[in-house]
Amino acid sequence: MTRIAALVLTAALSAPAGADIVSASPDHYELKQEALSALTPGELWDRLVHPELWWHPDHTYSGASDHLSLDPKAGGLWKETWDNGSVAHGTVLTVVHGKMLRLDAPFGPLQDMAVTVIWTITLVPEGKGTRVTFTETANGTTASALDQLAPAIDGVKTEAVERLVSGE
Repeated sequence: MTRIAALVLTAALSAPAGADIVSASPDHYELKQEALSALTPGELWDRLVHPELWWHPDHTYSGASDHLSLDPKAGGLWKETWDNGSVAHGTVLTVVHGKMLRLDAPFGPLQDMAVTVIWTITLVPEGKGTRVTFTETANGTTASALDQLAPAIDGVKTEAVERLVSGE
């Protein structure tokens, strides 16, 4: 098992509840996580486009979130660069400033499996804050065993949305 796969599985064991595996089969999964932030949509957007501020370092190849960056424009990359390497975690497909970011983002072990993953992050004003929703759809082959990976990936994304809104 690769280091990243082990980290993903470890995260699933400690991830808090509140997320939803909408559906899962060997060749497909759909996930959804939601959280409410006290930040305005503009403030939360400014945080969102700086994953180095909120993405957990345990879910990086280098072990350091400050190696992450995101170029929030169509064709831009969510990438990680360090002394001994680099990885493109995702490619930006759609940007609606302050409202929605969509990436083609097969993070971690999914990249090695040639799985297609579309991750959409939406920000909607709610009260004095913002509701953030992560939705993720993955498609592969039956050999991908995505139904077995879905709980671990759900755990990683649940942790991510909580860190995004909490300011961690």
